[in-house]
Amino acid sequence: MEFNSIECISSSSEVIDEDQIRYHHHLLQNQFLPSKIHNNSAIHPTTSVHELLECPVCTNSMYPPIHQCHNGHTLCSTCKLRVHNRCPTCRQELKDIRCLALEKVAESLELPCKYFSLGCPEIFPYNSKLKHEALCNFRPYNCPYAGSECSVVENIPYLVNHLRDDHKVDMHSRCTFNHRYVKSNPREVENATWMLTVFNCFGHYFYLHFEAFQLGMAPIYMAFLRFMGDETEARNYSYSLEVGGNGRKFVWEGTPRSIRDSHRKVRDNHDGLVIQRNMALFFSSGDKKELKFRVTGRIWKEQQNPDGGVCIPNLCS
Repeated sequence: MEFNSIECISSSSEVIDEDQIRYHHHLLQNQFLPSKIHNNSAIHPTTSVHELLECPVCTNSMYPPIHQCHNGHTLCSTCKLRVHNRCPTCRQELKDIRCLALEKVAESLELPCKYFSLGCPEIFPYNSKLKHEALCNFRPYNCPYAGSECSVVENIPYLVNHLRDDHKVDMHSRCTFNHRYVKSNPREVENATWMLTVFNCFGHYFYLHFEAFQLGMAPIYMAFLRFMGDETEARNYSYSLEVGGNGRKFVWEGTPRSIRDSHRKVRDNHDGLVIQRNMALFFSSGDKKELKFRVTGRIWKEQQNPDGGVCIPNLCS
C-alpha cells in the first residue's frame, strides 16, 4: 500500500530534519485525526488514519518501530521478518530504515478503543491502545462451551443464542436448580462434561457445569457455576451447591467465576463442588452398584448493608 502524503525519514541519517517531522505532523493532524463527536460519543477514526498506519502484509496497525524500503513503502516490524527483508510492494531489499515521521505521527495520535462499537468510551494514545484492548471490559467473550473447542468469540446476547441453538444447551429462567445424576457403571469415568445448563437470573446469565474426570488414579465429580459477564460484575453474586444422601450432605458456597476464565482454568483450580467417587457412591445409596445422587443449588445477589458494611443475601424466590 502506497502513501504519497508522507515522506519517511531513514533512521540511519545523521541529522533528522525536525521541521520536516513537525510539518508532516501538522499536516496529518489536520487531515487524518479522528473528528470528535460530542454528547459523550466515541471518537470514530477516519479511513485515512487506518490506511496510513495499516501494515500491507498483516493489515494490523503498525507500532514503532515502523520500517520502510528505499521507495518509501512501510510495514510493521513483525512482518519485516516474515517477508525475509524483501519489500512486499516493490520487492526491493529492506534494510534497517525506520519511517521516523510516521512513528512521530503514531506517537501523537489519540484513538478510540477498537471496541467502541460495543460500548467502550475510552480514548487512548496510539501506543497505549493495545495494552488497554487486551483487558478492555467491553471486549467480546470466548464461547464457554466445554464440550468442544468452539472458536466463536462474541458478545453475551449472541453467545446465549449460540449456546442454545448450536450447542443445544438447556435454558432456564430461575435462580435455583435441582438436578439428579445417574450412572449405571460408577467405575467408568470418561473425562466428559455430563451437564451444561444456562440460568437467566437477576437479568444476567449463569452457566452451570457438571462433569467427571480422572485426577491421578481417582475419579472426581465436579460442579461449578460461571458468570456470563466480566469478573467485576461476577463478584456481586454468590451461589451454593449441595449434594447429600444417607443422612449426610456436602455444601459448597462461593462466587461464580467469569467466563473470561477458561473452563479448564476453573476446573484445574478445583473452584467448585468437588466430590470423590467413594463419597458420591455413599450419597447414592451405599451399595456401590450405581451412581445416583442429586445436586441442588441457588444463586443470590449480594447487597451492601449501609449501616453494618457487610453483605447480606438478597434471595431469589
